[in-house]
Amino acid sequence: MSTENEGTAVPPAPSAPPVPVDAPAAQGPYGQDAQGQVPQGQGTPGDAGHPGVTSSAPDPSWPPPPPPTAPYGDGGAGSGAGGWGSSYQQPAPKSGRGRGGLVAALLVAALTAGGLGGGLGYTLAKNNDESTGSTTVSASTSGGDVKRDPGTVAGVTARALPSTVTIEAEGSSGEGGTGTGFVFDKQGHIVTNNHVVADAVDGGKLTATFPNGKKYDAEVIGNAEGYDVAVIKLKNAPGDLKPLTLGDSDKVAVGDATIAIGAPFGLSDTVTTGIISAKNRPVASSDGSGSQASYMSALQTDASINPGNSGGPLLDAQGNVIGINSAIQSTGNGGFGTGQSGSIGLGFAIPINQAEYVAQELIKTGKPVYAKIGASVSLDDTSGGAQISKEGASGAATPVEPGGPAAKAGLKPGDVITKLDDRVIDSGPTLIGEIWTHKPGDKVTLTYERGGKQHTVDVTLGSRVGDN
Repeated sequence: MSTENEGTAVPPAPSAPPVPVDAPAAQGPYGQDAQGQVPQGQGTPGDAGHPGVTSSAPDPSWPPPPPPTAPYGDGGAGSGAGGWGSSYQQPAPKSGRGRGGLVAALLVAALTAGGLGGGLGYTLAKNNDESTGSTTVSASTSGGDVKRDPGTVAGVTARALPSTVTIEAEGSSGEGGTGTGFVFDKQGHIVTNNHVVADAVDGGKLTATFPNGKKYDAEVIGNAEGYDVAVIKLKNAPGDLKPLTLGDSDKVAVGDATIAIGAPFGLSDTVTTGIISAKNRPVASSDGSGSQASYMSALQTDASINPGNSGGPLLDAQGNVIGINSAIQSTGNGGFGTGQSGSIGLGFAIPINQAEYVAQELIKTGKPVYAKIGASVSLDDTSGGAQISKEGASGAATPVEPGGPAAKAGLKPGDVITKLDDRVIDSGPTLIGEIWTHKPGDKVTLTYERGGKQHTVDVTLGSRVGDN
């Protein structure tokens, strides 16, 4: 799966969500800067099964070290084989030639069509002149005179599009790509994916362009690799910004209509439609650059999402933001002269309830805050749940943090967590994604197995600040 982690494909998901596999370097996030593909499984919580991975013990502080993942495909698309949720595709170097090729191809097509249309027009006119009567029928009103009600796709788009931006990120080395974002508040904060702006975090260049053509320089206020959420701020922001209305992703139902806005393959201000095809889809992804993996319990949509859509809003039928488009599952590389994968109708978005909390923390402190249980879990997909590792990760002496939430609840190495509240947990990545939908201090009920017996315990989630 991918988000603006777009790019790699994910293998079919087993009964237990597969573990992410290393994403191919060529794939990247949604934004053209990177495409991320998330594997989608059929009929399972995991999008796609990922290749078998040897058990690993994530850092007790969570999140665990970047698991092997499949390339992203969302903003980009996931490619053929991949890991559990595909990983992001590393944004491809921004190349004038690459985009120029696409534009040139479109231009040639337009000129060819124009020439053909002119020839046909001349022939038809000549035939009509020689006939005794006209067979054409004119519409009573032109498209521009038709009234479009607020609830129509055209009506929703007319209100939402002016509050979206196309983001161009460029690193100090000149590499970068294109993604999307939307106005979060009147102070000029724009919400997008971390993988969209990652290249510009340390000394890079960042710009945001509105549909009316106005372009603003911007800076990264904060970014969360684990959540794949980032907030940037416009420099010299205009005073007439209109933030998009945030919806309630918890109330979204499968079958609800969706509208996605983005810049697929650099084609800014593109609008596509679809439905919510699944909820709580476990997605694990990585941009393939060695950065921390991201985990989400995603909204799945069949609205067309391609590289460049990453970071853009996923809207409901009323125009409320219900998610941030972040990844896609794809069968392989696409055409368009870009070498990037395209949409096959399996896109994944970060639920807005989670993204809003993350964005607010980034605006306040510049750093993300993660909920945690204080235990390292195996990323193996064959345990039938999330098994607490038997050895500490990243130099930790023990997989269960002394004095942490898991320790206080009596959890021990080897315990297999099978449920978090009423959510079935079939792998480590699924558990991480579900925990991160909560806030530090929330109380959850964990169901786990030990020695063939099932136990239930309440756990108050702890917190960790930062991605390191």
